[in-house]
Amino acid sequence: MTEAGDCRLRAASARANVLRMLRSSGAGHLGGALSCIDIVSALYFHTMRHDPADPRMADRDRFVLSAGHKCLAQYAVLAEAGYFPLEVLDSYGKLGTKIPGHPDMHKLPGIEANTGALGHGLSICVGIALGLRLSGSQGRVFTILGDGELPEGSNWEAFAAAAFHQTDNLTAFIDVNGLQISGTTQDVMNMEPIAEKLRSFGWETRTIDGNDLEQVLAVLDAVPFQTGKPSAVIAHTVKSKGISFAEGDVNYHYWKPKPDELDLAEAEIQATIAALSKAQA
Repeated sequence: MTEAGDCRLRAASARANVLRMLRSSGAGHLGGALSCIDIVSALYFHTMRHDPADPRMADRDRFVLSAGHKCLAQYAVLAEAGYFPLEVLDSYGKLGTKIPGHPDMHKLPGIEANTGALGHGLSICVGIALGLRLSGSQGRVFTILGDGELPEGSNWEAFAAAAFHQTDNLTAFIDVNGLQISGTTQDVMNMEPIAEKLRSFGWETRTIDGNDLEQVLAVLDAVPFQTGKPSAVIAHTVKSKGISFAEGDVNYHYWKPKPDELDLAEAEIQATIAALSKAQA
């Protein structure tokens, strides 16, 4: 099995895990979770130094999901990676769960920071990156921001600080799926041209198809893009990628599926898993 093929299969299994959580809870932020899940899968199964048996390993790479409402993607991948039993996914939406609606570092191994208040994750990552450098650690920091998150001004303070302090151990993915809770990003608050703005802030950038795992793996193998500069990846994705009837539809940003809709989505994902398994056999 090729590395890209393995990651595709892992990502498909993670998508099935997302639907498992939705079946448990009856609702959740589907769209953004599925747009970024290929990137999250590539990070955990290809790029990052980490150990599910030792989540606090000193020289591990860190991942912070700045767009914390997309946590279904991280939970799904952490379960797939063996950080906790798959049965924990069935507690999503339940009282006392370890996998709440936004990531909580005090409840679940593998979560590096509490996120969900948009615009804060990147600032946390700049601090972690500086701390790792000061301690002499080889650990790297990766984060995912949503394109609908970019209007938060605190992001731009963090972009400026990261460049000023030359945090080349920091890589930020911008999940550009073009949609947010109330409509298209172009209509709500257009932040384009994103790449040009980040370069003007002192970041080195690349632009990819964030749902093409060969492109995702290639760009991850290339970081840092330039010594002394933080790296930004503008990842164009499709909202709700992997469920054909939901792709690119803002109504699936937060989804309360009817039973027949969930059955249809699960059947499609299972068919994808079967096809990928057969292709890689």
